[in-house]
Amino acid sequence: MDARELAVSAEYRVAVEEGDDWREAIEHAADAEGVTSGWFTGTGTVADADVWHYDPRAGEHRAVGFDEPLTVAVCVGGVGADADGAFARPHAVLTRPSGQAVGGYLNAATAVEGTVHLRAFEEQVVDRADAP
Repeated sequence: MDARELAVSAEYRVAVEEGDDWREAIEHAADAEGVTSGWFTGTGTVADADVWHYDPRAGEHRAVGFDEPLTVAVCVGGVGADADGAFARPHAVLTRPSGQAVGGYLNAATAVEGTVHLRAFEEQVVDRADAP
């Protein structure tokens, strides 16, 4: 276990606008603000979603697509950076109008609208090896 105190360097409100890819909007905001390590939470609505689930028996991620409007009830994850720029690891619970929930690693989703709260840390705590 690695438990340590982290110093927060800044906090940002990110407006995820209609047509944005949800994950890419977080990555673009992190790049624009120079965030190389952070944590985020968000809510909103998406028009569709590509959700990944890890299959430990196969040792790989499998995609499940949803071509329908979904509410982002909660989206949480970490932000890191490597030579290619910022990367986000969003995990989300998405709900249908019926109240049924689906979720997993939110690889891609077309935003209708949303708001993300991004908290930047002074030190690097997420690395690419941790990303799906």
